Amino acid sequence: MKLDNIKELLGGEKLLQEVSVKGWIRTFRSNRFIALNDGSTINNIQCVVDFENISEKILKQLNTGAAVSINGTLVESQGKGQNVEIQVKDIAILGESNPEEYPIQPKKHSLEFLREKAHLRVRTSTFSAIMRVRSSLSFAVHQYFNQNGFNYVHTPIITGSDAEGAGEMFRVSTLDIKNPPLTDNKEIDFKEDFFGKETNLTVSGQLEAETYAMGLGKVYTFGPTFRAENSNTSRHLAEFWMIEPEVAFLDLDGNMDLAEDFIKYVIKYALDNCKDDLEFLEQRLLQEEKTKPQAERSEMTLTEKLHFVIDNNFKRVSYTEAIEILKNSKPNKKKKFNYIIEEWGADLQSEHERYLVEKHFKTPVILFDYPADIKAFYMRANEDGKTVRAMDILFPGIGEIVGGAQREERYDVLKEKVEAMGIDEKELWWYLELRKFGTATHSGFGLGFERLVLFATGMTNIRDVIPFPRTPQNAEF
Repeated sequence: MKLDNIKELLGGEKLLQEVSVKGWIRTFRSNRFIALNDGSTINNIQCVVDFENISEKILKQLNTGAAVSINGTLVESQGKGQNVEIQVKDIAILGESNPEEYPIQPKKHSLEFLREKAHLRVRTSTFSAIMRVRSSLSFAVHQYFNQNGFNYVHTPIITGSDAEGAGEMFRVSTLDIKNPPLTDNKEIDFKEDFFGKETNLTVSGQLEAETYAMGLGKVYTFGPTFRAENSNTSRHLAEFWMIEPEVAFLDLDGNMDLAEDFIKYVIKYALDNCKDDLEFLEQRLLQEEKTKPQAERSEMTLTEKLHFVIDNNFKRVSYTEAIEILKNSKPNKKKKFNYIIEEWGADLQSEHERYLVEKHFKTPVILFDYPADIKAFYMRANEDGKTVRAMDILFPGIGEIVGGAQREERYDVLKEKVEAMGIDEKELWWYLELRKFGTATHSGFGLGFERLVLFATGMTNIRDVIPFPRTPQNAEF
């Protein structure tokens, strides 16, 4: 018999037909009612067992977490909470679960506890919902770029350059850690290493993507990136996924248009295709909000936050204008901000970004033309000599979600910036050379995928929106 999935069965189209399902038992009560889930939906299907026709051995094996195969008839449900149920004809145990050892019991578990059980936490309603939303958002990313003429480029994970200039990278080496070869100066001789030079895990695919944009026109990357930042916060991961489009002949205004259109598309896709999961996550968030002090509660539900993004035009504001707004704001004057804004050139914090979005403009905000001193070397210098053609998109509850820029396409200007920032020109010779042959205006942006999933699901810790989080002192699973 063909295997059915529970999501389709709950639609009722196979009413009074013979069906076959496989899944995991969420609960088994009264020796009669199995709540079964196969991962296709957040909703369980009730399977009604006639215990007189089932052996004592199988009855004892119908425990939470067990994998089973069930054949039966799909009928209208006699109880509350579901429209249809399966009248079980036969049942087979595919994988047992010891109720005394299985950690994911039908009760509320803390998120901290579930992080310790990351191999099993997807069996819970919360994490199965998060991961289905993550999957849908991932599909929407590819669909958007495919429909808009972009080419998907796989940029290197192992690199000899530091795109962000952060210096916090994971080294890749095959040298003997206990006895590495040394130069005459007693330094590690990386010429003896696998690649003949010092290499690291990438922090961004942007620089390589730029080279392909200058031949294919419109490209994007979507892959893992790494930061060796020793930061144990709810916003940082050592391994995460980045979406990075790069487009030739596109200026900063066009880049802002692209980023706004893209992010609205993927969020709308999730709203249209993950209704049950988002409804569950919204109810979960509402219950969580009730435990917080009134002043810390969100003014918007999860669905309202998502519509706040897709239904509003993003307000475009220069960094200079934003600084004036923040300097004159009540939280700044009354010293309610943790970081007081005193002068132009300050690096904005999440609290400032959220104030602009949630309190002042009450719409998503795109800040542009940032001070050159707080932005990366590859951003195009403005004529004022102080600012660069950078842009950040700010969202409610999360602050910055997208960072991008028009890239510096002028060889002489870029060479000066590389020298001024002390970057080794030999490591970026190819990036500079790109500006010698057919150089042109081009732009792009980066979106940390987990930040997007965090926003779309209403979760508050980034470790809960990636299957197996990598953080300082934690590489379990």
